[in-house]
Amino acid sequence: MNRRALLSVFDKSGLVEFAAGLVDAGWELLASGGTAAVLAGEGLDVIDLADHTGSPVMLGHRVVTLHPKVHGGILADRSDPDHRADMERYGIEPIDLVVVNLYPFEAEPGVENIDIGGPALIRAAAKNHRHVGVVCDPADYPAVLDEIRSGEWLSRPTRETLARKAFARTAAYDGTIVSWLDELDDEALLPPTLHLSLERAGVLRYGENPDQPAASYRRTGTAGSAEDDEDWWNAVVQHGGVALSYLNLLDAGAAWALVHDLGDRPAAAVIKHAGPCGAAVGEDPAGAYRSALACDERAAFGGVVALNRPVDLETAALMDGAPQADVIIAPAYAEGVVERIRARRAGTRVLEAPTPRRAGRTLRQIEGGWLVQAASPESSDRSGWRVVSRRDPGHLLDDAEFAWRVAAHVASNAAVLASNGTAWGIGGGQQDRVGAVEMAVARAGGRAAGGVCASDGFFPFPDGIEAAAAGGVELVIQPGGSVNDRAVVEAADRLGLSMIFTGTRRFRH
Repeated sequence: MNRRALLSVFDKSGLVEFAAGLVDAGWELLASGGTAAVLAGEGLDVIDLADHTGSPVMLGHRVVTLHPKVHGGILADRSDPDHRADMERYGIEPIDLVVVNLYPFEAEPGVENIDIGGPALIRAAAKNHRHVGVVCDPADYPAVLDEIRSGEWLSRPTRETLARKAFARTAAYDGTIVSWLDELDDEALLPPTLHLSLERAGVLRYGENPDQPAASYRRTGTAGSAEDDEDWWNAVVQHGGVALSYLNLLDAGAAWALVHDLGDRPAAAVIKHAGPCGAAVGEDPAGAYRSALACDERAAFGGVVALNRPVDLETAALMDGAPQADVIIAPAYAEGVVERIRARRAGTRVLEAPTPRRAGRTLRQIEGGWLVQAASPESSDRSGWRVVSRRDPGHLLDDAEFAWRVAAHVASNAAVLASNGTAWGIGGGQQDRVGAVEMAVARAGGRAAGGVCASDGFFPFPDGIEAAAAGGVELVIQPGGSVNDRAVVEAADRLGLSMIFTGTRRFRH
């Protein structure tokens, strides 16, 4: 018997070639108005859907395909005698293939781009995939046409695969509409429901450990998105090195976020196990990298290096003698730099990435559920800062801001000792704040003398201030807010330190 296909598409790329292939294979074509006009204009024999149903397009094109002769032809179970009887009684002809793609709501959100008929057709065909094929992505045209040509019809596995893709498409489409409606409400940072639709971006070498399979995902439909989109990973280009692993992505993301939170000067960061083991700003990329590496050169082995400026040959020359980096991530590379890194560090992944955009909210999975919160704001606002000590910070304010920014990227409890735009000692992930300061002091080894100590949370007792003073710093910046603030400030005054309360904490877990 002759097969029948219904075509109703917004994106007409590849349409004519696909439809012509169906005609060559002996198929009959039905098509809605705009699609029918394109096919007829190319000389293809096509039946306009309005002629097939006997009902005109109405309500400004809002009602075109919603008709029993359409949905009956798609949904009919051809193995059911009652269904066949209804089809004969009401003059319903079977439709074997539904080819539909949707109004571009994702690109142009608005009420008139909320497709109704398209999702209904897709879902109907996907539901009845035992008898009907459904194609919602022009990228599938060649494979579908090849199978039809070779076997007259689509295999069951193919129909099931297409049905799954169809339901995923309508789910993502509806989720995008819900998210758009949420965005119209300024209070909807934490809406009553969240609708995530993710598509696999790539299979990774492995997960946290080699025996754990892993993949990276992105929001559905964001492939090739603009560089200022929050899905900045879509625009990352890997120039060299082996395939990325799960931990490479975690560490590269952490490094990229930190280096873009260090202000407008050239900056470099070294990340290991999602936490910084070095960070610095400088007059040029080479100077920033040299200082960042000096913080803890031993810990930098196997880490991620991030720079917020293009990597030039001078910086690349410094990398030659530095500990092996698993990943280097930067906005660009000067001519010859990538080739130099490839020649000297064949295993290093070289990533070129756009500037990230801070998301409005963050999601995190826990056992049995999810946590959602507003994204942490940038750490540069000094408007709420208060000098609470007798000694004025003077020239140390810029270092205070730098250390405060770095501390926001260190696992709590966190302390950072810094001077002259370089983090010399980083203590993080400690259960007590004194321990974090002592770790930072030990790692600084006196190099932060005359500098600052930043703490991501308040000091509950003077002992933390005393530990910071032992490292030779002259200023402590912390949130404040402890019931013992007075005693802590008195300790700072006794030790001759300046102290700033930021009024906000920056825990990171």
